[in-house]
Amino acid sequence: MHSPDLLGPFLNWWVTSKSSMAFGERQQELVILRIGCLYASDYVWKHHVPVAQEFGASDEEIEAVRLGRFEAFSGLERALLTLTEAMVEERTVSAELWAAYGSQLSAQQVVDLIGLISQYVLFALTNNVLQVPIEASMPDAPGLTQS
Repeated sequence: MHSPDLLGPFLNWWVTSKSSMAFGERQQELVILRIGCLYASDYVWKHHVPVAQEFGASDEEIEAVRLGRFEAFSGLERALLTLTEAMVEERTVSAELWAAYGSQLSAQQVVDLIGLISQYVLFALTNNVLQVPIEASMPDAPGLTQS
């Protein structure tokens, strides 16, 4: 953990906050997978594909997330994925996106989404910069660059 004084408290907050979010594990995993894509983090992707599947995401839905095709989703999931894309790519959410999706999320869900995105941006960026290898014990899951 190269910086336990910084990352130790972060990891404690990370674990606690994920279990307290105002949207479910499936929705969290879809967001995490998209962040893995946006940061080109095979580490995040390969670790979270099996978790997303465990929480009910189909292979087709996972592929749609990888390709950024959110029309495969509806309601809250589409809103979360679209807002995640905007927050990561644009560092904000436009008035147009708020008008289209804002009413689908409570104030707590918006804050929780920002927190989840922040957690996985840090995680993906750290793994990318430090070039953390994927553990040999991980199942051989397809990576982000599959065809």
